[in-house]
Amino acid sequence: MGAVISAIAALASWTVFISVKNPDNAKIPKLLRPLVFCFALLMSALFLQQTLGRAVVVIPAGEVGVIETMGTVDATPLTSGVYFLNPLSKVVTYSTRLQDIKETVDTSSKEGLNFNIDVSLQYRLNPEKAGEVFSSLGNEEQQREIIISRFRSLIRENTAKYDLSSIYGGKRAEISLVLVQSMQEQLEPLGFVVEEALMRNVILPENIQKAIQAKVEVEQSNQKKELELISAKRDAERKIIEAQGVADSQRIVSQSLTDQIIKLKAIEATQKLAESPNTKVLIMGSGEGNLPIIMSDP
Repeated sequence: MGAVISAIAALASWTVFISVKNPDNAKIPKLLRPLVFCFALLMSALFLQQTLGRAVVVIPAGEVGVIETMGTVDATPLTSGVYFLNPLSKVVTYSTRLQDIKETVDTSSKEGLNFNIDVSLQYRLNPEKAGEVFSSLGNEEQQREIIISRFRSLIRENTAKYDLSSIYGGKRAEISLVLVQSMQEQLEPLGFVVEEALMRNVILPENIQKAIQAKVEVEQSNQKKELELISAKRDAERKIIEAQGVADSQRIVSQSLTDQIIKLKAIEATQKLAESPNTKVLIMGSGEGNLPIIMSDP
């Protein structure tokens, strides 16, 4: 629009200047001729500057350009580089870098308990769909508003499927994964790539936080008691095994000593009989335990 206005102003200025130079036009003072000439030159220079400025376009790295000419959007986006375009064309640039939206959302759990949650959404524009995004969503601020609105809605929808202890406790990763998948389904058709959805912090009312903390402490205490019972049971089993081993060892030793004592007593009795003057010893072979067989001759 600025180039068109400059062109009209330049054309009008040159028309007036030519009219002033006409000797037959005595109504216009000669003193105005230099002023009209300078104004015509200024408008012409402004027109050239705006025309050349619109014809030469530089797309920086990390951005993509969309060409709009007289209301028509070019489907092929401009990547980073220098381009010479139709002066009547307008180029709208979008960032293709990773964007990070941080929000605090008021939501509720499966039990209907209200709480706040700090979340982050990391996404980027798909460069190939920049033209579609320009036509359907508009500028980056309008895009951001739509994305935030859908992100908030999906957070409320998904947290309502989980109880509060799961959200506050060990299922954050699962909920984040569900959020990523849901946002991908919502935003990819619009021309965006979702990288990550993060649950940074769950902000609970004080009374609920105390109740959950008490529940966690009870569960931890029960787990500790179970571990102590298991440890005591294993310790008792170990002691039983040790006692059984000691008993078996003592039984073996006792049996061995009993056999040795019997043999020793037999040897002592044999020796006494052999030393007796009234006993005649006849060895007829070996008896039990390799003891001699002693017979008395009447």
